[in-house]
Amino acid sequence: MNHISLPAMIAFALLMALSGFAFGLVYFAALERSVTLFASNRGWLGPLAFTLGRMAAAVLFLGLAAKLGALYLLAAFLGFLGARAVSLRAAGRTI
Repeated sequence: MNHISLPAMIAFALLMALSGFAFGLVYFAALERSVTLFASNRGWLGPLAFTLGRMAAAVLFLGLAAKLGALYLLAAFLGFLGARAVSLRAAGRTI
């Protein structure tokens, strides 16, 4: 059985939420870059590379969080969703 104290679990969950937020900011910046590349009509290889890279990074990050446990996956995903809200607001769009 896992004998981690509650304050340590909460602290690590907050760290995972912050990590999810930071990862989300990078993810959505890469999304914006891939859309810009796609809209420039300079080919499809650049946008494809950014898309595959973003997807692979998301799978790795959220997969790692899932291996740590449901609480940490949820915290990381909530941080990621927070970054989405910030990115949409920065782009001038509503949530």
